[in-house]
Amino acid sequence: MRSAVLAGGAASRFGGRAKGLELVGGARLLDHVVERVRKATGADPLLIANAPEAGQWYPGLEVVADLIPNRGSLGGILTAVAAREGPVLVVAWDMPFVSSDLLRALVEGSEGYDAFLPASRGPLGVEPLCAVYGPACEAPIQQSIAEEDLRTTDFHRAIRAGALPLEQVTKFGEPETLFFNVNEPAQLQVAESMWRKQQASAS
Repeated sequence: MRSAVLAGGAASRFGGRAKGLELVGGARLLDHVVERVRKATGADPLLIANAPEAGQWYPGLEVVADLIPNRGSLGGILTAVAAREGPVLVVAWDMPFVSSDLLRALVEGSEGYDAFLPASRGPLGVEPLCAVYGPACEAPIQQSIAEEDLRTTDFHRAIRAGALPLEQVTKFGEPETLFFNVNEPAQLQVAESMWRKQQASAS
């Protein structure tokens, strides 16, 4: 299955530096995510990014700019779906603890659905930035964007959406860790602490 890493969003909270290039455990957030996606799919992901310098971030990855600029995460999902034929595994580039085994479970469980997401303990009940999306998602997302509805799950009403149950998700780790995303410098410090605890537990 093809895959895409979403590298959108403004970098204002990091002083203009792209947040996916920040380090956790000695590696960039982007490096962590690309490695997990590769393990899950056996191939390089597309990099969905709008920055002019994005082609230099990870040599060898194909960079695709948003089809419709300034439409947030939903615009990134749309771009990933429309970039190639067939379903696509989509992962945000600021999730350094996402599990390759979880990603593989999403790919394997997605058959028969237009969108397949992992259940979470977050406000949406699922994690839309770590999910599989099929071609049938394109038109409903386009419609949502046309209506200025940029919420990442509202278009599910028009498709067959499924979810990997929470009890399955927790086999790969705590959802709060798996889907922890770095949006600001303080969260980067938290991520570093989490990484050190993981390393200590592993040893």
